[in-house]
Amino acid sequence: MPRHLVRPRWLLLAALAGLTVLLAGCADVRYLAQAAGGQLDLLWRARPVSAVLADSQTPAETRRKLELVSRVRALAINELGLPDHGSFQSYVELGRPAVVWNVFRAPELGINLYTSCFPVAGCVGYRGYFREADAQAYAALRRAAGEDVTVGGVSAYSTLGYLRDPVLSSMLSASDASLIRTIIHELSHPSLYVAGDTIFNESYAVAVEEEGMRRWLAAYGTPELREQDRLAQQRAAGFEALLLSTRAELERLYAQSLPPEELRAGKQAVLAGLQVHYTTLKASWGGYSGYDSWFARGVNNASLGAVAAYSSLVPDFQRLLTRVGGDLAAFRAGATACAARPQAERQACLRGGGD
Repeated sequence: MPRHLVRPRWLLLAALAGLTVLLAGCADVRYLAQAAGGQLDLLWRARPVSAVLADSQTPAETRRKLELVSRVRALAINELGLPDHGSFQSYVELGRPAVVWNVFRAPELGINLYTSCFPVAGCVGYRGYFREADAQAYAALRRAAGEDVTVGGVSAYSTLGYLRDPVLSSMLSASDASLIRTIIHELSHPSLYVAGDTIFNESYAVAVEEEGMRRWLAAYGTPELREQDRLAQQRAAGFEALLLSTRAELERLYAQSLPPEELRAGKQAVLAGLQVHYTTLKASWGGYSGYDSWFARGVNNASLGAVAAYSSLVPDFQRLLTRVGGDLAAFRAGATACAARPQAERQACLRGGGD
């Protein structure tokens, strides 16, 4: 993410982006150019958090949330031992609801996402655009080619320590519990990242997030914050379980040797069933409608393909943390050793096997 005044490693990133552009095809040149331009725009617009807090024009709620971010950042670095790359010490008022819009694509009759591969990050199942209009234009092209497509806004992301990520105004609309978790989660990514292994990376970050949130609540938690976090986690787990079961149902459907028209009819039946089950789930939440916007974007193979068990290794990471007695430095060392193994061996390594 962004930063404040121009620093040498920003220039290094710009140079690397420029080199990538030279090596890419025309379409990739345009895509990477908008990505580099959007990132540099954030860097130039970032203001030190201290200056924002000192500004009498800063809204009271923005000031309160920025103070919370600073406290969580201190815990993440001083108590969790996460590396200090200077992130979340500046602030960008975006003037828009998301920092980037991701475009996910899948076949009309398949659940697996099409991927794009990039330096550092590896292969990912989306393309991110800093302007919603650009994301929608790309999505329209892919729909015209017969693909299932969905577009979703993102409030935060990590540059893996290559840049000093700022706090973004899009992050501050979240609840306190969600904001605390987001800061810890994003700060954890630079401490361990394996290109091309999203499940390992996200499970690691979630495990650190869980431990960080546990320690935050132990030190600073109020009954209101605990309940806010409990409800949010409960709803998220229920919603994820619903989407994963629907995704699995579609996978089973597409694995059958049926004529395309029967597959299409089956697909529509599954998606209609999802809507019914969601209505029931909402009722169990007392009518909470926080996930309605996900359905409003349109449900298809792309939106469900973007939902995967990215946190499936969290229990294995948590068992590793237990084995080392909660010592986070030893935990990171063990996780890093497992990350160096071939992908097929990493889970066994986390479980203490494969030595």
